[in-house]
Amino acid sequence: MSGEFPTAELSARARRVVVKVGTGALTGRAGRLDTAFVAELSGQIAEAFRAGREMALVSSGAIGAGIAELDLPGRPRTLPLLQATAAVGQGQLMRTFHDAFERFGVKVAQILLTRDDFQDRARYLNIRNTIAALNDCRALPIINENDTVSVDEIRFGDNDLLAALVANMIDADLLVLLTDVDGLLRRGKLVQRLERIDESVLALAGGAGRGGSGGMRSKLQAAAMVTGAGAAVVIANARTPNVLGRLLAGEALGTLCVPARRRMSARRRWIGHAARTAGKLVVDAGAARALGRAGKSLLASGIVAVEGRFPKGANVVIVDETGREIARGLTNYSSEQIHRIKGLRSSQIARVLGERPYDEVVHRNNMTVC
Repeated sequence: MSGEFPTAELSARARRVVVKVGTGALTGRAGRLDTAFVAELSGQIAEAFRAGREMALVSSGAIGAGIAELDLPGRPRTLPLLQATAAVGQGQLMRTFHDAFERFGVKVAQILLTRDDFQDRARYLNIRNTIAALNDCRALPIINENDTVSVDEIRFGDNDLLAALVANMIDADLLVLLTDVDGLLRRGKLVQRLERIDESVLALAGGAGRGGSGGMRSKLQAAAMVTGAGAAVVIANARTPNVLGRLLAGEALGTLCVPARRRMSARRRWIGHAARTAGKLVVDAGAARALGRAGKSLLASGIVAVEGRFPKGANVVIVDETGREIARGLTNYSSEQIHRIKGLRSSQIARVLGERPYDEVVHRNNMTVC
């Protein structure tokens, strides 16, 4: 996907699409759900669905719908009241989507998730299988954070991270982040194309969006996760007429975030982005080069320090001695064992531990390089 903004290519290649719509786009200025907009967006998604694409919708708006139902003066400030408002609003949100999609002959299904649902490998695969089965049934998955049970540690942040995790989970070709702005702006001018997302790009982003907890920075961070795994991301204004249909026809709208050339495997996407890390391994310069450039496994000889306590099989961050993250991976040894064998050659492991079940502390097949 190099050269000019892809036009017909985008439509031809995007067979599996995740659409995320945020609170600011779904609600009016009073913070209440805009049912007319929901109906319009549903028509655009239904058209893509009927064209044979596999679609999933990640939607915010439960709290906005709850605000209207409870006739509250504004967004609640405490977590318990936010959860209660979401509990009231989630049913209203799904009823609104159900009625809107019913006009186009599309069945809908509700999936409520928390961050913890992505940590456990079995639950992760079960969610992926459910979404695949819904597409086989030609029913549209509508996915939202389970605000009624979420706490601060497991909240997604206006569902941008949730959308990225879902896109990576189902191996989507395209993630469309629909928001209340035209895309990323630089000096007031729309950035149409991003080859990579680094700190200089993130510095262009502002704070949270209207009525939600996200903002352009969270959208760019979500886009970095998806493009790093090999899929494209477009950030566009939800209120642009027929925005989804035009994007899928190849029109240049919003900001395109270009995918990495190599597509990451499903297992590596889970290791690198979905599974929470339990500790940190600090490696020397030689190991850092071997991991980053040559794609080698991590041996005990290259480890200089261990941070945190974790069991065998935990997901850990691997950093160099300056603190720069190099990779993430599943360990073959516990933190206590790694403390004992760090800096040793593989041939010396059995002498220290009494056995040598693995030559590698983290095998390259269980590692995602940043």
